[in-house]
Amino acid sequence: MKIVLYQPQIPQNTGNIARTCAATQTGLILIKPLGFSTNSRHLKRAGLDYWDGVNIEEMDDLESLLKQTKTDFYFFSSKASQLYTENTYSLNSLLIFGSETEGLPSWTREKWPERFFTIPMIKNHRCLNLASSAAVVLYEALRQNDFIFPNKHVLPERQTAN
Repeated sequence: MKIVLYQPQIPQNTGNIARTCAATQTGLILIKPLGFSTNSRHLKRAGLDYWDGVNIEEMDDLESLLKQTKTDFYFFSSKASQLYTENTYSLNSLLIFGSETEGLPSWTREKWPERFFTIPMIKNHRCLNLASSAAVVLYEALRQNDFIFPNKHVLPERQTAN
């Protein structure tokens, strides 16, 4: 599974998402242009010491990524009507989020309206923080796949009360 950030603008959000990716062994793809340098001290601070544990790729454009992918992909937007919990995710899914200021490009919704999902929230609220949104969706996708991680087969067994 991979999180795709389309032209992210705020380094702290990307750093927090990278930290979540490290904790779940999820790949991270950043679509250029980025609104910050990947050497940014804010980015590194938000990701703490997790950067080495994340497979981060940078790509020049989203359209090329989607044309070459052989796996399922989904977009997340406050403008969508389908709930993110109504979708079925695979271990290879690409979870695509737009920039904090501009969202996703309109051509994505025109081409794939059935692949757009939203996280429910109260009426007239613009949207959730990007890092929070990515975590919510990622953990639902992982839950659906029994929290199977690439290098760790499953989470440790839970203790049950006798």
